[in-house]
Amino acid sequence: MKLKVGIFDSGIGGFTILNSLLKIRKDVDVFYLADTKRIPFGNKNFKEIRLIANEICNFFEDKNLDALLIACNTTNACALDILEKGLKIPCFDLINSVSEIVNKQIVGILATQTTVKSSYYKKAISSKRGDLKIFQNECPEFVSEIEKEKLDFVKLNNLADLYLKPLLNKNIEELILGCSHYPLIYDFLRKKINSDIKIIDPAEALIKKFNESFSIPKTDGYESLSFENVKFFVTSERDEFSKKIKFWLGINKEISLVNLRSNV
Repeated sequence: MKLKVGIFDSGIGGFTILNSLLKIRKDVDVFYLADTKRIPFGNKNFKEIRLIANEICNFFEDKNLDALLIACNTTNACALDILEKGLKIPCFDLINSVSEIVNKQIVGILATQTTVKSSYYKKAISSKRGDLKIFQNECPEFVSEIEKEKLDFVKLNNLADLYLKPLLNKNIEELILGCSHYPLIYDFLRKKINSDIKIIDPAEALIKKFNESFSIPKTDGYESLSFENVKFFVTSERDEFSKKIKFWLGINKEISLVNLRSNV
């Protein structure tokens, strides 16, 4: 019997979690929700994110999920409690998952404005290891650039220089990609910094926690990545999202348009 798993993000950032999940498991039916009408989440305030989280609960309520994978760091930082109380199922989040694998002394975090302002990353990591130096930097334009149909690497290069410089000046030893969109340009970012600086994709830590709670069937040997059991839902721009699925995942999939009702 397959596990029913929900994944949500403001857009394509959740593809990093989806890929990490499907590379390891075939025993899942996935409901992927992208709130494309309100992207990006990273510039919204605490109250707005919590209202959106309530609507996400309403959307997933009748899906009979076994677990929710929170693919949005900003919602994770501002409204994890709402998701856990509203759905009453295991909710696996990026920030608390990654806080358990940080092992260097000087840590840098790239994240959205709202995630940085919440200090949730710093609090989560410090609760596990209080002896670390943690530095954060906001990346207000990364998500919008990554969501574009065609990546502008000149613009991305300028933004990366701007966002990375304050962290590199602190001699960081680890860099956490604190927004699920950022690992989509992992290879690009890897070339921007010294090879001795470890880059952490929180998606891997999240999937590890998920697999610890829901063991992988012994017969579930990896064959090839399949999106057959994934259903996609968006709140706007269905055709545009279809193009992004084709570009990032290499597949053609039917996408359902849904209304989450809020005016946020």
